[in-house]
Amino acid sequence: MTEDTKTRKIAAIKGTKDILPQEARKWQKVETVAREIFERYGYREIRSPIFEATELFKKGTGETSDIVIKEMYSFKDKAGRSLTLRPEYTPSVVRAIIEHRLYLQPQPLRFYFIGPMFRYDKPQKGRYRQFHQIDIEVFDEKDPAIDAEIVEMADHLLKTLKVTGTETFVNSVGCRKCRPAYHKELRNHADKARKLLCVECQRKIDTNPLRIFDCKISGCQEVSQRFPKITDFICHECEEHFRKFCAYLDLFNIKYRLEPRLVRGIDYYTKTTFEVITPALGAQDAILGGGRYDDMMKVFGGPDMCGIGFAVGMERLVSLVPFENEETQSIYIAYLGDLAKELAMDVAKELRHEGIECLVEYRKRTLRNLMSRANKLGAKWVLIIGEDEVKTGRYQLKDMMTGEQKTVKRELILKTLKESS
Repeated sequence: MTEDTKTRKIAAIKGTKDILPQEARKWQKVETVAREIFERYGYREIRSPIFEATELFKKGTGETSDIVIKEMYSFKDKAGRSLTLRPEYTPSVVRAIIEHRLYLQPQPLRFYFIGPMFRYDKPQKGRYRQFHQIDIEVFDEKDPAIDAEIVEMADHLLKTLKVTGTETFVNSVGCRKCRPAYHKELRNHADKARKLLCVECQRKIDTNPLRIFDCKISGCQEVSQRFPKITDFICHECEEHFRKFCAYLDLFNIKYRLEPRLVRGIDYYTKTTFEVITPALGAQDAILGGGRYDDMMKVFGGPDMCGIGFAVGMERLVSLVPFENEETQSIYIAYLGDLAKELAMDVAKELRHEGIECLVEYRKRTLRNLMSRANKLGAKWVLIIGEDEVKTGRYQLKDMMTGEQKTVKRELILKTLKESS
């Protein structure tokens, strides 16, 4: 090992980022709001392994999807098995439902998940190779009312987090009965325009022409605008499902726009698809997206059970949520001397057990330095314990917002803090 190698700094891998404590508090607030809302709608948290058999994602996500073709982090373990870091969550949930036979239990099959995903994608604003998603899944509910309800739940989540300026797009991508005719017609039109499309879209003509609508290149987008619309090909069943879905959105007073070219980037979608966008994110403007996948459970060998869900990108969502007056510490205990230190430790233990956020730092500082430190940390209160306080049992409690300082007995510290909160 050379001297240069020894001293070279090790940095985070490209496409990943550290979520530092101040930002992590924002993430925690978003996660808490999401959990509370989902639980109110009858969803329960599910957690699955961070890696699965590669076959799971190839089978579930689709052999022709960009995720499977270009973006998966796959590797072989010591036993020679091909494993993949999860690029999305739905196949893992389906696998868990089948493996644990959750469909035989009385609870509704409504789940939510918050955690990391992995895709070898081009790093850009709000997009990373290790990224995080909030994900919800519903199974065994065919009624288009549930499609509308999860869009309303997503809308409620964003409004609760004070994310503004969003727009909701909806579409129907048909089903296995009506989509083949559209595929054939779309492939014919795309083949005639082959020379006008990028190399990647030319490949998609032969694999899955629907993916052409995902292309972000302006030339391809312009050409695809002239392609036939899938809504002109859907069968009566899909048409009726979509009509009722839109009617229920109207019932919820959700504003939306029909976008016939909204196909989503994964192969398993059927009937309903939807997406929420915001111009605040720039070119990559989608903050949330989802749809129905009625055939996936059956494809994996489970019961013939429909599904629907959506995913929210956490990095993008957190960047849009306004956070004001972020306070880090509720009370800072400033002690002077060894006896005061022991008292400070005992008082801190008592306050923490009563639900008060409390910080004691075990470094020798002057009182002036301790007060300056508390101010920098944004402490609401400072409890001062010195020699006199040790002798008298009466402590100095300073309100850092008003500058008011009062003398309180130990047994009244908790009461004073709670009355002032």
